[in-house]
Amino acid sequence: MKKRCLKAAFLVAGLTAVMVYAEDGAEAIRAQRATSNEAIARHDVEAIQSFLDEDYVITISTGVIERSREEHGRSFAAHFAEYPDVVYVRTPEKITLSEAYPLAIESGTWVGTRTTHNGKLESGGEYTAAWRKTDNVWRIYSELFVALYCNGADC
Repeated sequence: MKKRCLKAAFLVAGLTAVMVYAEDGAEAIRAQRATSNEAIARHDVEAIQSFLDEDYVITISTGVIERSREEHGRSFAAHFAEYPDVVYVRTPEKITLSEAYPLAIESGTWVGTRTTHNGKLESGGEYTAAWRKTDNVWRIYSELFVALYCNGADC
């Protein structure tokens, strides 16, 4: 009986540690996402790139694939130059941490707004982001954005 109680205690302690790890990791990722949204709103390309891992890859909402942190930075810089009021907000709905590796997956919705030569445009959809924790910091190594709607004259 004593062994059974001891095993149960270790199991509860282990599950508690996993739950705390998951909650802490998910909160850290939510905080990183909020700060990256702020960097986009400021049009701060360097700050945007700081959330991305070295081998970052993204499929942007139009289906174009960008294969590096640097390429994505250049793309954002060009987008900011073309649309001075562009803003993208990504809202996490679910963050799941791997039980086996320092990895996590985030899924949620995104909305982008900007003014084109024909007026206001809003587009949005869903996204997933794969995160990796290295040197005690969560960074995005892969993202997929899918545009599911577009409102405005230039859609």
